[in-house]
Amino acid sequence: GRADGDRKEVTEVVPLQNLRRDPERAQALLPLEAPGSESERNRFLIDPRDQIRVEKDARTRGLDVLGYYHSHPDHPARPSNYDRDHAWPWYSYVIIGVERGEPKELNSWVLSDDRSKFDPERVELQE
Repeated sequence: GRADGDRKEVTEVVPLQNLRRDPERAQALLPLEAPGSESERNRFLIDPRDQIRVEKDARTRGLDVLGYYHSHPDHPARPSNYDRDHAWPWYSYVIIGVERGEPKELNSWVLSDDRSKFDPERVELQE
């Protein structure tokens, strides 16, 4: 997308695989003491090589990676402590609240510079 001050315009969305669906690959990338303790339902892990590939591709086309999106199954569309611990300031974090398999709510958040909290961002959906 493109950023102009506080305004961000999303021009495309690029899905990246949640490696929690591939426990062997996830364990090789980020060894955990108890690998079965975190599930794909409530955790996500993106391969940094995929992330770098997308960022390089965006740059070559004059675009920026503006943020990331994920869902919260059977939970509200607001950041968890896990989200805060793994987020970076400046990026937008779009969270989709899903209830019984149906998307119900979409919110966007940005982490404060001191990483203490997320602030909501206004979202305008255009068709």
